[in-house]
Amino acid sequence: MGVAISLSETGRTTSQDGSGVSVSKPGEAGLKALADYLASDMLACNQVIVDRMQSPVALIPQLAAHLVAAGGKRLRPLLTLAAARMCGYNNQDGRMRHVEIAACVEFIHTATLLHDDVVDDSQLRRGLASANAIFGNKASVLVGDFLFARSFQILTADASLGVMAILSAASATLAEGEVMQMTTQNDLSTSVDQYLQVIYGKTAALFAAACESGAVIGEATPEQREALRLYGANLGMAFQIVDDALDYAADQATLGKEVGDDFREGKVTLPVLAAYDAGNEEDRVFWRRVIEECDQHPGDLEAALDRIAATNAIGITLKCAEDYAAKARENLSMFPESTLKNLLLETASYSASRER
Repeated sequence: MGVAISLSETGRTTSQDGSGVSVSKPGEAGLKALADYLASDMLACNQVIVDRMQSPVALIPQLAAHLVAAGGKRLRPLLTLAAARMCGYNNQDGRMRHVEIAACVEFIHTATLLHDDVVDDSQLRRGLASANAIFGNKASVLVGDFLFARSFQILTADASLGVMAILSAASATLAEGEVMQMTTQNDLSTSVDQYLQVIYGKTAALFAAACESGAVIGEATPEQREALRLYGANLGMAFQIVDDALDYAADQATLGKEVGDDFREGKVTLPVLAAYDAGNEEDRVFWRRVIEECDQHPGDLEAALDRIAATNAIGITLKCAEDYAAKARENLSMFPESTLKNLLLETASYSASRER
């Protein structure tokens, strides 16, 4: 008998007997439909990724193969491909530029994942042992550097100063976001605005750049380019906010990484801020001990989950994510009706309702 996992707004995962049948939420179906719609482009993009990961240094393709085998949503390159197509790009230059730039976006993203897993000492990624757990921290950092270098090569070959400016700025913002997160770690005086700045930097900036780069390749108008940049930014915000909720409300097998990682590291995310704000003094003493002092004992994660459930912190967090997803959908209002537009609207819904 199969079990379908769903995210409860009260703060815990709930399971329902699915009799072996997995039922997708509408957003998840929309994301799959987007991938299916762009299947030929994505196939070409995956081939570029595999080709560009090759190196005579054996450890590089070996570690890269581990990353490819782990799969992933490939959402960021999909957004680049979709934005380019929606703005009229049809390979008229014969170069498949949108495919190359989509691969570049994925390299930037993967490089940051390799570095982040080392910084966070993560042992799981997409349900498998993380690269640093298998190959070690040094190899992971260096292969991450290699992927950044490959992305620079792709950008140079594309020779678009506009795209280069967008993705180089996003790469810098990603690093700033991670440093900002480090400075807010273990600090419950962090404001919600500061938290939102962190997640824009570490996640949403690359979503925005992925969409804007596609728009530039499609020779979009300035208004279309800005609309797609904002769509990506708001989608990325919703995506990361849900990611932070899942760390306290998901099933580990469904999530594909260790539940409670953020808690153990003392990261200050929206579920914690919401629970801390809504809790009583006893709750706040608990949060200060486990987050600010990182004085954690067996059973503290379960106690944190109870407090998050009691204060509806997950419901508050998911409402914030849905607000950003609604903004993302509104950002597409200027575009005429099309299959691709509808799929991007569904993708925005997915970002606020996903379960992994």
